[in-house]
Amino acid sequence: IILVFSPFLKIAIPPFFTATIMLHVPLFLSMLISPSAAGMVGVISAIGFLMTPLGPIVALRALMHGVVGYMGGFMVSKGVKYPYVLVATLPVHAILEGIVVIVAMGLTPDGIKYALIVVAAGTAIHHGIDAGISIIFARVLKRQMNKGLRKAA
Repeated sequence: IILVFSPFLKIAIPPFFTATIMLHVPLFLSMLISPSAAGMVGVISAIGFLMTPLGPIVALRALMHGVVGYMGGFMVSKGVKYPYVLVATLPVHAILEGIVVIVAMGLTPDGIKYALIVVAAGTAIHHGIDAGISIIFARVLKRQMNKGLRKAA
């Protein structure tokens, strides 16, 4: 849904890099629920990308969200503070998406350069922006949930 309704928040650098601001927010927030919930959000996002004209390589990049989500959810479940989880998952996220593109483009100098400079670095920047947004959303949600719990008690 974010892909459809927020084209003004999207950047694309062909052939395989796209970044839509706020796209990782559901994944990052699902880390607060459980590792399996976050992993499933990642897998479902990949399925969503298959329904777009962006192609299977972009969908495979999105499939890496399942790994990143599960990892982040596991860390949260072990008591690691949420902002630290988002920082720790950033390099994993960037490297995994870069590897997908290297496999797709081959071990050529141009393929490696595109995968590292455009995809991995772009993913890291995109992850960082969405992590900041997610921290704000998590704080607001926590505050609202605490208010609701007090009213119900």
